[in-house]
Amino acid sequence: MCGIDIELLAKKGNMAAKTTKSFEKSLSELEKIVEKMENGDLSLEESMKQFEKGVELTRVCQTVLDQAEQKVKLLSTDEGDSSEADFTIDQ
Repeated sequence: MCGIDIELLAKKGNMAAKTTKSFEKSLSELEKIVEKMENGDLSLEESMKQFEKGVELTRVCQTVLDQAEQKVKLLSTDEGDSSEADFTIDQ
């Protein structure tokens, strides 16, 4: 036996896939809520319900993004060197 827990790796892979799906689904739902609210056709009560749901979805997305950032930082370390590189996006 090589010492690698195949079941554990499979579970982690499934968790990553679920997290990504959860993020994508939450972001999609959030976009729909924003669109509904921007149209201005909702009552005040419905607007408040949608706003609350949007806040929850934003928190889910932010949590997933924070976890991804931590993973990138962890994987980016060079043999214990904890220096961080800034990530920039060229536009």
